[in-house]
Amino acid sequence: MATVTVIPAKPMQELKGLEATARLRVCAYVRVSTDNEEQLSSYQAQVEHYTSYIKNNPAWEFCGIFADEGISGTNTKKRVEFNRMIEYCMTGKIDMVITKSISRFARNTLDTLKYVRQLKEKGVAIFFEKENVNTLDSKGEFLITLLGSLAQEESSNLSQITRMGISYRFQEGKVLVNHNKFLGYTKDEQGQLVIVPEEAEIVRRIYREFLDGKSPYKIASNLQRDGILTGAGGSHWYDSTVIKILRNEKYMGDALLQKTFTVDFLTKKRVKNTGHAAQYYVENSHEAIISKEEFAAVQMELERRANMRGYSKTGKSKFTSDYAFSGTLFCGNCGSKFRRMKWGRGKNEQIVWVCINHQMNGNEACEMKAVKEKALEKAFVRAMNRIIASKETYIIEEISGTEYDFEAIDARLKDLQQELVNVVRNNQEYSSLAAEIERLQVHKQRLKGDEAEKVWRDRMREDFMAYLDAREGKLLDKFDGDLFRRLVEKVKVLSMVEVVFVFKIGVEMWEIL
Repeated sequence: MATVTVIPAKPMQELKGLEATARLRVCAYVRVSTDNEEQLSSYQAQVEHYTSYIKNNPAWEFCGIFADEGISGTNTKKRVEFNRMIEYCMTGKIDMVITKSISRFARNTLDTLKYVRQLKEKGVAIFFEKENVNTLDSKGEFLITLLGSLAQEESSNLSQITRMGISYRFQEGKVLVNHNKFLGYTKDEQGQLVIVPEEAEIVRRIYREFLDGKSPYKIASNLQRDGILTGAGGSHWYDSTVIKILRNEKYMGDALLQKTFTVDFLTKKRVKNTGHAAQYYVENSHEAIISKEEFAAVQMELERRANMRGYSKTGKSKFTSDYAFSGTLFCGNCGSKFRRMKWGRGKNEQIVWVCINHQMNGNEACEMKAVKEKALEKAFVRAMNRIIASKETYIIEEISGTEYDFEAIDARLKDLQQELVNVVRNNQEYSSLAAEIERLQVHKQRLKGDEAEKVWRDRMREDFMAYLDAREGKLLDKFDGDLFRRLVEKVKVLSMVEVVFVFKIGVEMWEIL
């Protein structure tokens, strides 16, 4: 019969080459996950407890308290004191770490086991007081695996509870916005968005300049030139920043909630919500800086510029506003945009605009050739003077349109959403209801766009009339690029000698070059 002899593990002091009487160097790690008063009281009590606990053990040498306040335990990236403690352990300055529980040390199983193994290789023990587990014991790592998994589940549950709370607030129409980087708004004592007047004027300027024909790049350059700060307080403006402002529905007083969602509760990674989670659109949730009509006009202009026909690999043409006619001249033959070029040299040099399709692909693709810039400028002046001289002939009356019954659509949507809730509760098929809700919402947004476009064109007509009244019949004597961009939507080049100016109010003026 085999004989089994137990060979006891060596004391830690001996493993480290120290005398058997050498004291263990012990520290404690303390963390609370929130910054409310109750938790901070617990935090201070833990610090006092472990300081006394370690110092009163004659076999231990006190090596300090490492403490992090108000930091989530789902990962260790931002826990400064935790990381400093690990560094001390790895450099041989600490023999044992005491902490209240696994959930105070780490809620991520992978992180927990990573540091347990890392410190175990260095002969450093971690003692979890609540669970009464020493990681250098024979069963320590097995228990850590089980307890760590439970702690990770707790973190997942907490994440789900938090997400549900946010979802409920969304359903109630409560807007959650980081107002510290939100140009134009701040929050009042009740947490409601309120306008910052001087910042709101910057937002209005951005929308106004865009509708006047400037590109986001040009707008950003002008803002930077004028020393205007971004919403984040930076001095450098990017065209992408301008585009985000132009596309943000919150500037018209509405709010689309849950544009992003968390895909991993451990890493807190957020991605764009493209249908993976429910979204909530809240109308009139706060005071608007930009009218809904102006916002709709900007969205239409963004789409128009994005869909310009070009001859690159993508088939699109990038919009620019470097010159008055940039992005406004279109070929009457093939629909392509025109490009600005210089012909000749010295005294014979002249600026012309050429159909990009003709330039790149020749006469077989399009027979349209160049038109002279000076001729275009003179043609616009003549067209404007015809309108100034006989404004009643050209300025159309207020645009008539269909009355939109949004109340009926909203009532039907409300009924469908209640049906959907009941279907989900009963675990029934709900795809048909969801499809009808989506169809109605798309239809409603399309009608709102049509209504906004009508109102915006009526407003432009009023502004045009105000401009003409202010001139009191005085004719233009030279070309004004800013006026052209403000009033003209596009120019159709019918031939080398004839064009049609399409004004934003709907008036079309034919001119000979």
